[in-house]
Amino acid sequence: MPASQQPPFALANLNGEITPLSEAKIPALDRGFLFGDAVYEVMWVHQGKMWLEEEHFNRLERSLKLIRIQGVNLQTLAARVYETIKAGKFKNAIVYIQITRGAAPRSHAFPKDVKPFEFLFVQEFNDPYAEMRDKGIHLLSRPDIRWDHCDIKSTNLLANVLAIQDSKEAGCQEVLFYLKDGTITESAHSSLFGVLDGILYTSPSSELILPGITRNHLLKLITKEGIPIREKSLNLAQLEEISELFITGTTSGVLPVVTVDKKPIGSSKPGPITRRIEKAYWDSVKIWSQNANHKQDGLGI
Repeated sequence: MPASQQPPFALANLNGEITPLSEAKIPALDRGFLFGDAVYEVMWVHQGKMWLEEEHFNRLERSLKLIRIQGVNLQTLAARVYETIKAGKFKNAIVYIQITRGAAPRSHAFPKDVKPFEFLFVQEFNDPYAEMRDKGIHLLSRPDIRWDHCDIKSTNLLANVLAIQDSKEAGCQEVLFYLKDGTITESAHSSLFGVLDGILYTSPSSELILPGITRNHLLKLITKEGIPIREKSLNLAQLEEISELFITGTTSGVLPVVTVDKKPIGSSKPGPITRRIEKAYWDSVKIWSQNANHKQDGLGI
């Protein structure tokens, strides 16, 4: 197989045992496989370190508590991530962590005395978003038919999968979810921000959206930048009035949106507020990276 067609190098770690991802085996009776009885996290590794590590593990801990999975040591889990990063000599990578309730005879009720199954993998990441950041992306609006606990990062993603497939078939890159009354919530795997009359809007934290780690990081940066921000949902009826729209996520960073349902957003080009926030985001990554390197070299301790 030509090098350009080879899948990215990846290592898995199953309950502490490192193996090539292609050889990883999941028990057939695992409840994550049977019921989606599991939660997950995705993190970006930059220069060998997990970006916004504490925030991601705090969200994972919250998800575990909300679905009542017990017995997971997050410090041990983080150590396993770094062991896997070191084993693969990863510098720029994606970490995927999935914790299931474990394997047991198929029955809906929680099994007794079953140890959670801790699965993670680290995979090389070659940023596919550069051109999208430059030109902007296109969204397809879709009714938000997901369950009422989108704040839990659950592996139950069928509604997201179907919406993204519709988006792909329409020549778009992401989805804009809306409720029956037209309230805009978020995207299929991204948080959503819009500019209306010079004010930045994003949906408030609730069971209707995932508490995005990049989103929350940006809220702090936006405040520092002095950009007016309101945690209030926009409505489909306001799309023609919105001057800028962008999505945020762990792997994408900040992505400008130029159309929704083939209709232009503002000037159909990435706007000035989006660009300002994008710069603030990457500046924060640069500062963190420099500090992380100093600590690694013994200079920041």
